[in-house]
Amino acid sequence: MKKLSVIFLLFISVVQFAGAAVTKQEADAAYQKNDFSAAIAGYEEILATQGESADIYYNLGNAYYKNKNIAKAVLNYERALLLRPGDADIRFNLEMARSKTVDQITPTAEVFIVTWYKSLVNMTGERNWSWIGIFSFIFCLFAVTFYIFGKKLWLRKVGFIAAAVLLAVTVCANIFASDQKDELLNRTGAVIMDPTVSVKSTPNESGTDLFVLHEGTKVFIDDNSMKEWKEIRLEDGNVGWVKTSAIEVI
Repeated sequence: MKKLSVIFLLFISVVQFAGAAVTKQEADAAYQKNDFSAAIAGYEEILATQGESADIYYNLGNAYYKNKNIAKAVLNYERALLLRPGDADIRFNLEMARSKTVDQITPTAEVFIVTWYKSLVNMTGERNWSWIGIFSFIFCLFAVTFYIFGKKLWLRKVGFIAAAVLLAVTVCANIFASDQKDELLNRTGAVIMDPTVSVKSTPNESGTDLFVLHEGTKVFIDDNSMKEWKEIRLEDGNVGWVKTSAIEVI
């Protein structure tokens, strides 16, 4: 009898939680009514209870942008792009939000091959690269079958070329998926959340002020070993120390 009572109470709790949980449709409706504060609260609750989602991060970024909170908009667009790097809409809105920030950082020039490689990797996300690798390997096996058992010379040639190409695609897709997964698991990007931050030469208040950053600026964490301070690097190569409370990891 006690077991039945416990099960019944658990069932009631689950039903009440499900009834109280905000749905994406409700948050979207609040956004469409220009009630951006309610939309923000709804999207934040969905992320807290249901986990990460590129769509929710994107919608949350839009709501923050409409609510004039550029730093939070940049942060959530960055998170959405991290989950779905090939999405042109997310990238466009991110660039639009970043254009509203005070600090306009010019990235250091990269070797062409590095830029090309990053663009190729970021064409799609880790999951899609994984599926591409799986299907390429399956088709590679079919091509090998044609090469080994094909009775005509042209069929064997086609099988050999196709197998070589598909094997290369399989290897590249797995490498790209691994790079994407590593970026998701070991996040070094962060966004300045305080209105104004003085970047120090050393991890303490007595350090020399090197330069000033403003909210919404993207940085990269180079040294994450300290609790209260982080060594950050800008896209233009400048480095320094900021308080952990001044940034939020993407």
